Amino acid sequence: MARIAVIGAGMGAMAAAARLAVAGHRVAVYERTETYGGALRRLERDGFAFDTGPGLLPLPAVYRDLFVKTGREPLEECVELVQVDPSSHHVFADGTRVSLPNASRAGVVSALGEALGPAAARRWGDFLVRAREAWDRSRRPLLEEPLWPNWQVLAEREPYPAVPRRRLLRTRAARTLAEVGAWELRDPRLVALLESHALAYGLDPREAPASAAVLPYMEHAFGMWYVRGGMRELARAVYERCVARRVEFRFGAEVSRVLEKDGRVAGVGFRDGTAAEADFVVAGVDPARLESMTGHPLYAAGDLRPGPGTPGRPGRCTVLLALRGPREPGAPHRTVVHAPDRTAELDFLSGRSADPVPPTVTVLRPDDPALRPDAEHESVVVSAVLPSREEPDGGGTGERFARLLVEAAEAAVPGLRERLLWREVRTPGDFGEETGAPRGGIPAPALAAGGGRFLHPANSTALPGLYRVGGRSHPGGGLPHAGMSGALVAGLIVEGPEFRGSR
Repeated sequence: MARIAVIGAGMGAMAAAARLAVAGHRVAVYERTETYGGALRRLERDGFAFDTGPGLLPLPAVYRDLFVKTGREPLEECVELVQVDPSSHHVFADGTRVSLPNASRAGVVSALGEALGPAAARRWGDFLVRAREAWDRSRRPLLEEPLWPNWQVLAEREPYPAVPRRRLLRTRAARTLAEVGAWELRDPRLVALLESHALAYGLDPREAPASAAVLPYMEHAFGMWYVRGGMRELARAVYERCVARRVEFRFGAEVSRVLEKDGRVAGVGFRDGTAAEADFVVAGVDPARLESMTGHPLYAAGDLRPGPGTPGRPGRCTVLLALRGPREPGAPHRTVVHAPDRTAELDFLSGRSADPVPPTVTVLRPDDPALRPDAEHESVVVSAVLPSREEPDGGGTGERFARLLVEAAEAAVPGLRERLLWREVRTPGDFGEETGAPRGGIPAPALAAGGGRFLHPANSTALPGLYRVGGRSHPGGGLPHAGMSGALVAGLIVEGPEFRGSR
C-alpha cells in the first residue's frame, strides 16, 4: 500500500483519488480552498442558485465508468442525470432559429433542413460523417492512452479527412476549422454552428486544426446531459465516493512545495511550513506552477511542454441573472446566440482588437426547482469567452462585456429587461482566484495536428513518482477529459509506465 498525496480537489484529481483508493492505496487530498470540485462551483443568493462553472455534461460514460470501477452504486443512483432535449437552440445573426435534438444525427439533419434548406442540411450531415472518422482515428491515442513518447505523430497527422478543394492549378484540403467551415459547409450559419464549439473553449477557429471537428461530433453522438439540482451535484457525488473509499481530505491546506529525496518524490510541503510524506504525488495544478513547486526540471528531452501557443488562455465571463416571473413552457435549456460579426469577435478574442464586441453567447435556463426560490422566479446563466489579458476589473472592459452578454441574451429570454431583479458578473479573474487557473484561462480539450500546440503535457513527469492530472494535463480540459486524466494517472501508478489505457 503506497501513500499518495493529491494536490487539489478538482474533478480530475478526485477521479484519480477514488480509483487509487479502490486499488488499495492510502490517499490524502490537499485542497487550498475550503471546498471540492474545482470549476464546478455554485453561487447561492436570495433563494436563487447558479452553476458558475460548466453547466452541462457531455460524454457521461466517463463518470459512469468511474462509479462502476469504484463501488457498487452506479452514477445514476448518486445523481439524477437528465438528457437535455433539444440539445441546443441556435439564434443566428440573420435571425434564423433552429433547435437541434439530442444525440440524433438524423434529427439534427432534419431540423437543419427545415430551417436552412436541404442543401445546407446535407452538407452538415456529410461533415458529421467525416468528423466521426476523425473521432475514430484519434479517440484512443488522444484520449484513452497516456501521451505517447513519440507524441509528434499526433502533432503532425491530421485525422480529419478533409474534402480536397481544387482552386486554379492547386488542390488543397482544409487544415483549420475555419477552412472546414468555409470550404465544406459554406453557409455562414453552418459555419457559426461549427465554430461555436471551438469558441466555447476560447479557441480561434482560424488557428484550431481541422481535427477540432470532433468537438461538435461528440455532442451529436453522445448527447448533452444535465445533473438535477445543478452540476455541482456531480462534484458532490464524486467527493462522497472518495470519502466512502476512505480518501482523506484536508481543506485550507495549500501545498507550496513538492518534496524530493534520492531522485524521486518524497511528499509535499505546505505554506504553513509543515509537510506530509508520500510515495507518489498527483498534482492537479498548472504545469508551470508545478515545476516551480519542485525546483526540479519536470520535462525530459523530447517531452511536450506548454508554451505560448498552448490553448486555453482566454477565460469565461459569466453573468448570473435572477429573474421574476416563471420560465415559459417549452423554453430550451440551452440557447446559443451567435455573434453578429464573426470577424470582429475573433479579432477581439485573439487580441487583434482591444474593444469588446458582441460575442457568441450561451444562455442556460435549466428547468430545475432547486435553482430558484419558487415557480414564479427563474435563474439564468449567460456566458461568453473573454480574452484573459483583461484583469479582473478589465479597466471597465469586464463590465462592458457583461452588458453585451445581457443584450444578446434578450434573444433567448423573453422580457429579460423587465424581469431582471439583479445580476452578478463573474470574470476570468474570479474563476482564477477560485480554482488557481492562471489568469482564469479555460483549458481546451487536446486536439491532434496543429504542430502539437493543442496537446497538453503528459501525466507522467521527469521526476519519478510525480504525476499531473486535470484539465491542464493530458488529455486536456472539459469535464469528460478531466475524468479521463484521473483514470490515466491511476493506471500509471497502479500498473506502472507500461500502462496503455483500459481496453
